Amino acid sequence: MPINYDDNTYEVLRDRERCINCRVCERQCANLVHKYSAELSRMTADCMSCVDCQRCVSLCPTRALKIIKNPNVYRENANWNSAAIKSIYKQAGSGGVLLSSMGTPEPYPVYWDKILINASQVTNPSIDPLREPMETRVSLGHISQDIERDASGRLVNTVKQTLSLDVPIMFSAMSYGSISYNAHKSLAKAAEKLGIYYNTGEGGLHKDFYGYGKNTIVQVASGRFGVFKDYLDAGAAIEIKMGQGAKPGIGGHLPGEKIVEDVSKTRMIPMGTDAISPAPHHDIYSIEDLRQLVFSLKEATNYLKPVIVKIAAVHNVAAIASGIARSGADIIAIDGFRGGTGAAPTRIRDNVGIPIELALAEVDERLRREGIRNDVSLVVGGSIRNSADIVKAVALGADAVYIATGALLALGCHLCRSCHLGKCNWGIATQNPELVKRLNPEVGSERLVNLITAWKHEIEEMMGGMGINSIEALKGNRLMLRGVGLSQKELDILGIKHAGE
Repeated sequence: MPINYDDNTYEVLRDRERCINCRVCERQCANLVHKYSAELSRMTADCMSCVDCQRCVSLCPTRALKIIKNPNVYRENANWNSAAIKSIYKQAGSGGVLLSSMGTPEPYPVYWDKILINASQVTNPSIDPLREPMETRVSLGHISQDIERDASGRLVNTVKQTLSLDVPIMFSAMSYGSISYNAHKSLAKAAEKLGIYYNTGEGGLHKDFYGYGKNTIVQVASGRFGVFKDYLDAGAAIEIKMGQGAKPGIGGHLPGEKIVEDVSKTRMIPMGTDAISPAPHHDIYSIEDLRQLVFSLKEATNYLKPVIVKIAAVHNVAAIASGIARSGADIIAIDGFRGGTGAAPTRIRDNVGIPIELALAEVDERLRREGIRNDVSLVVGGSIRNSADIVKAVALGADAVYIATGALLALGCHLCRSCHLGKCNWGIATQNPELVKRLNPEVGSERLVNLITAWKHEIEEMMGGMGINSIEALKGNRLMLRGVGLSQKELDILGIKHAGE
């Protein structure tokens, strides 16, 4: 039995002089934290249920509310901190698995923050992106190095089906069911406006969103939820999900309370039943098996769509990626251990996998060493937080990045890490109709477009500062990066020099 990991963590402070008993907080809180007491003629709060989503704080008209971390702690102990003690008490009382959402909050190294970008000065002049053209478009898929000409000497187009993006950013897999209809619509509309792609996740594609097919990546996961011929035909590309960063090596679980009527129809499972994806694909136990599925999907779609294989960043990721590149896949997506999730066992989320920065550098280096780098494109995700992270990822060898948590933040997410409860007060990770309508997809898509547009401008400015005028010239250009505060081993894996060298 899964149990919530984060209850009894926060304290609700209410300024009695400011509070006017308007009861907005009570109406807005899906967790029933706030309640009006007629006997006391004032608002009260059940702090045990607070997840610090900040909805009440944001909407309180008199700014009477503040949420702080519960100051009550156990006796100080460097080895047994309060979180470790609480988790044992919970599991001893229930026998359940600790369950959490979003990415890990643990203080692991963030290598993006230990990498600096070089800039041009004199001998290699910078470029002004306001006055000179900057190329941010990329194509994902197999890139042939052979040049063919016909009998008349004209070039023959040998490029296979690819994905074309106006900026090297895509919205990562988030299934319908784990997030709301309005959240999916926001992603789909924004992808169409931006000339990029959004990923359905493993929950199938709602019938209303087939019209966004040319900007959609459809996912085939181990549970095969919602997978049928029309679904495969609807998307611009197909992604085989082997793993994800927040829970490498295990399957997925969408609680039955989130399987409402529309989710049930889309996933093709009964209402109210848990959607459980097995850990492995039961038809894939080798690279040869993977190759068979890759070509089965290509055959089913007349070889018109590129196939992506998504894996989690793990210790032997370079060897795995090498095999995938030989399986016939066109794109490899790698998800680092800081990637988000709708629900995952807490211990797996916080302890399994490796940082995307190290995985990306090692995969890119191995594929280059084996002479097969151009056979596939690399897309990476797992806590891409801003435009600088994207520039650094491309310089380490990525063709493009996936973002998910950043996209949800643009929609209003406050990272309260309680998605698995289905009570998202911002209308994102919920199927409750009253909560879903809090997210306006028109406004949501506009905010996503604003975010990616702003990042595109910043990417152009950073490239201009480096004296580079195209993403392609930046890709794998590790000379433009320097490390700070890193060990020699870390620098060697990343393939960069220390600042000052």
